[in-house]
Amino acid sequence: MLEYKGYVGQVEFDDSVGVFHGRVINTRDIITFEGTSVKEIQQALQESVDDYLEWCAKRGEEPDKPFSGKFTVRIEPELHRKIHIQAQLDNESVNTWVTETLESAVMSASKTGQSL
Repeated sequence: MLEYKGYVGQVEFDDSVGVFHGRVINTRDIITFEGTSVKEIQQALQESVDDYLEWCAKRGEEPDKPFSGKFTVRIEPELHRKIHIQAQLDNESVNTWVTETLESAVMSASKTGQSL
């Protein structure tokens, strides 16, 4: 995984043609890049992101930002109730409790090699 200006690129290697190819995974817009070495793929990500930002500027459009820090999740009312109760028992807001719980899950997944 590579990162440039907050844009995260996921890279795969196609051994049948000897090429790395990647795409930015934290926007709704499609940004792709490719290269034949680590140095080339890093440079290609930077060029693709810069080209994307320039293209948006020329069109007078805001580029899709890599996440605002807000997201909406639809859950069953009973789970919502349980989360609220647990947050209250922990003397935390629902937002803080959910954030800490998600951070813990991500850390746990990364320790087992299942994530970032």
